[in-house]
Amino acid sequence: MKRTKKGEITAFLSLIFVLLVSFILAMLESAVIQTAKNQKRLDADRAVFSLFGEYQKGLTEEYNVFAIDGTYETGQYEEELLLDRMSYYGSMGITQEITDIQLLTDNDGQAFREQVLQYMESRTGITLVQNLTGLASSWEEREIRGEEVTGELEDVLADNGEMLMAEAGGLLQAKKGGILSLILPKDFRLSGKTIRPEEQVSGRTCRTGRGSFPERKSAGRADAKVLFEQYIMEKFGSALEPKGENRNLDYEVEYILCGKDSDAENLKSVVTQLLMVRFGTNYAYLLSDTKRQGEAEAVAAALAAAFMNPALEPVLKQSLIALWSLGESIVDLRALLAGKRVPYTKNEENWQLQLSNLSKLGKEEDTQEGQDSEKGMTYQQYLHVLTFVKSNAKLTMRTLDRVEQNLIQEKEQTFFRADACVTKIKLYNTADIWNGTTYSFPLYYGYL
Repeated sequence: MKRTKKGEITAFLSLIFVLLVSFILAMLESAVIQTAKNQKRLDADRAVFSLFGEYQKGLTEEYNVFAIDGTYETGQYEEELLLDRMSYYGSMGITQEITDIQLLTDNDGQAFREQVLQYMESRTGITLVQNLTGLASSWEEREIRGEEVTGELEDVLADNGEMLMAEAGGLLQAKKGGILSLILPKDFRLSGKTIRPEEQVSGRTCRTGRGSFPERKSAGRADAKVLFEQYIMEKFGSALEPKGENRNLDYEVEYILCGKDSDAENLKSVVTQLLMVRFGTNYAYLLSDTKRQGEAEAVAAALAAAFMNPALEPVLKQSLIALWSLGESIVDLRALLAGKRVPYTKNEENWQLQLSNLSKLGKEEDTQEGQDSEKGMTYQQYLHVLTFVKSNAKLTMRTLDRVEQNLIQEKEQTFFRADACVTKIKLYNTADIWNGTTYSFPLYYGYL
């Protein structure tokens, strides 16, 4: 007779079995949760990547700068539009909050400047940096000296102006009538275009982002400054080289330098600054030229004798030297605005104005047009040096003025506003994972 064997399991084995099954199920649940987390991150990454793929094409094509139009061509800026686009691109099931956001105009145009520098770095060498740094070191000194001499000359003319009318009457009278009328070449057509300052990025109250983002530490260095100035020269027109069609200013580089509301006023401001630099430079040269000082001394002695006041001879001599330097500077600027080259410093060979011709400046017989010096600098190069000594913040914001206005006027993108352009965002995401479990994670994305 056969016996039947009965299977048995102890309580210990039962416990082991339960623990084993629980462990397997826990591993499966953990795998499901981790997979869901990874999927949500991928969904959010894909959505934000797609969002930043919708950059404003006009801004990129014309100015090589990337940003999202936060109005989506409606003219009404709303952050919800960005979140809606992310949801459309696959972040459904994820609650998203924009914690930090950077606009193109924040921190005096930080994002704009950084992108410009990145664009320019691969296209330019460093030689120009060294040249401009050397010129800039003496530029402000010469400009200040020119202003000082001008002030001294005005004081002398107030007391002894009549004595000098015979030698520089035309110059003095024309100077009172306006600097541009004295300097502009006869065939120069002065632009009459104007803008409204309160409509410009730099002149209105701009919306701002929030939070903090990394800043490029090298953005203020000399080499970065030169790259930004080259960008300005490349993208915008000047009095001698207008660019584009239907722009509301032709002298854009002059506007970026001076910020006036018309082409005429911007050109006048630039010409005045260049005149002071040339005046200081030319005056310094005349003080070292004994031959020309002798000429001025002889004329001063004759004037003092004619007015029977020999004590005034030293004062008249210095006044003549100053007026002669001013006249030479005016001739220099005429040459620059005629497209010629003018040397930064003067010597015996490249000095142009004879003292005997000083009295003709500003009169009908004035034919001084200035020479073209082979080793000289062009008007554009003088603008470049002038730009180099200006404040980074003002240059950046006024450049943004022109970017915005050109896209509105020339490209007919009337909705475009620089302070509605998004360049970086930080998001806080909360996703439903599995069986009531949620997962929260941050996300950062931006251009550059």
